[in-house]
Amino acid sequence: MTQTILITGPSLAPAAADVLTAAGYQPVYVPAYTTGHGLIDIVHAANPVGILARMGRVDEPVFAAAPRLQVVSKHGAGVDNIDTDAAARRGIPVLNAAGANAVSVAEQTIALMFAVAKKVIPLDRGLRDGRWDKPGFQGRELAGSALGLVAFGAIARQTARFAKGLGLSVSAYDPYTPAEIFAAEGVEQVQDLDVLFANCDILSLHCPLTASTKDLVNAERLSRMKPDAIIINTARGGLIDETALANALRDGRIFGAGLDTFAQEPPPADHPFWSEPRLVLSPHIGGVTTAANLRVGLEAAQGIVDVLAGRTVSETRIVNRAKLSISA
Repeated sequence: MTQTILITGPSLAPAAADVLTAAGYQPVYVPAYTTGHGLIDIVHAANPVGILARMGRVDEPVFAAAPRLQVVSKHGAGVDNIDTDAAARRGIPVLNAAGANAVSVAEQTIALMFAVAKKVIPLDRGLRDGRWDKPGFQGRELAGSALGLVAFGAIARQTARFAKGLGLSVSAYDPYTPAEIFAAEGVEQVQDLDVLFANCDILSLHCPLTASTKDLVNAERLSRMKPDAIIINTARGGLIDETALANALRDGRIFGAGLDTFAQEPPPADHPFWSEPRLVLSPHIGGVTTAANLRVGLEAAQGIVDVLAGRTVSETRIVNRAKLSISA
């Protein structure tokens, strides 16, 4: 019987797909964001031994429909779309590819920062509508600004390197990262998250979405920020209380925001963000570049092949190792 690997998305970098086929596995692709009975029917039919998770949720109903499943590998770093606890109860390790898309996501962070600060979107729109908005326009220089990073993993560190090269000072809050890493990167370690919110000119989110980080950016913290502050989010939408952010922007309590992720993806048609001109939005594509897709895809695919072959996988890649009911 052919062993299949389910890819919860319509495509995979060809070289990554080759890793699977060279090891004797057949990739089975799922249309983007397939949910409900449609997804379960595909899982039943494929009966995969591995899942390469891209788009949509992978949870207990999926696991129940895949009795041969032995490993789930995330096409990226964040695993909030995977029920890692449910996987652990079934003895299924969940891997991620942290850091493989760091450069691309960091570039998107910087791009959003400049687009918001320089008002690129409204100026472009004005020209297309026949306006010449130069009279009365006052621009903003970012060099010398203070960038605050929430978390200091691979993407945040790369963002810091780019930002320092552009003349920004950088500080970060991350109680899980050793002080020597901050020192090596030349980044100030801030011990109090609320202090970071109050002191930075630009706040950029890079932490995972967990029960403790949900709505980390809320009305209270927004009230602590400078009125000309900018928020950038290329991590997970659920980190922000979107109603609170929309209200802060509407009332002019912060300068603007650049968002690549949302609590619901795609956001609903009646979302308050659509009417806010100080927002720059992109559809969760920070890591979707040819280079990053290749690196992430190769790492995610190789992780599946290694687990199925019984080879050792780095403990740092198994995100639910501590909760596995059997040895990973």
